[in-house]
Amino acid sequence: MIPAKFDYIKASSVNEAIDLLDKHGFDAKILSGGHSLIPAMKLRLNQPEVVIDISAIPGMNTITEDGDEIVIGANCTHNEILKSDLINNELNILAQAAKTIGDIQVRNRGTIGGSLAHADPSADYPATVLACEATIVAEGKNGSRTIAAADFFQGIFTTALEDEEIITAIRFPKVANGNYQKFYQSASRFAVVGVAVVKNGDAVKVGVTGVADTPYRATAVENAYDGTSSAASHAVDGVEVMSDHFADTEYRSHLAKVYVKKALEA
Repeated sequence: MIPAKFDYIKASSVNEAIDLLDKHGFDAKILSGGHSLIPAMKLRLNQPEVVIDISAIPGMNTITEDGDEIVIGANCTHNEILKSDLINNELNILAQAAKTIGDIQVRNRGTIGGSLAHADPSADYPATVLACEATIVAEGKNGSRTIAAADFFQGIFTTALEDEEIITAIRFPKVANGNYQKFYQSASRFAVVGVAVVKNGDAVKVGVTGVADTPYRATAVENAYDGTSSAASHAVDGVEVMSDHFADTEYRSHLAKVYVKKALEA
């Protein structure tokens, strides 16, 4: 449980972090809250030669309103999201998801940017960013760009980020009617199934995490939605449902339908 030897550098700006990533390449890893990277390093599943700490970069832990959007800095912790009046009033579904993450220690240190960049298939935020149709703001050597949530998650622990890019912010549209439901593994509180539903008139958007190697939009549910929860029966249509020691494929498929139904009825 002791990490391999590494050099630690605390970046003072986004540009410095990008330059360091560009210089060290695959030998470097970004550290923000550390709740994904540090456990992997302790198990030596990840052995970076250089750890670049971005936690103190100014302007990356703010939560602001920009017209019809809420802009969340990548270094905002789960607890900061949970306690934000702006998020609770204008994007409550995200506060609901943040409340379910880990324990108080995890919520005080873990960050939304780190969670999204790590892309754990059982993390909570991916379902929410998908259902909300959020955009991820990334900065790299070629400048800043936005990545639609639908394009961001590309496989297990794999995202659309380029090697020298870091997430600086996430932009969410305001959501008046959203709900997050979760069945979790009791020790870690990781989602066995997590479902985010955003309702807008007669339409719904549904994001699902914990069910497949990649979080996904349950478009079959969205297309079948008729104002009732019967569309939940389509929760895993066209999805390769994963199996592990927490839930086999059959049970996880059942849970997905149950929790989509709960979120639709909430």
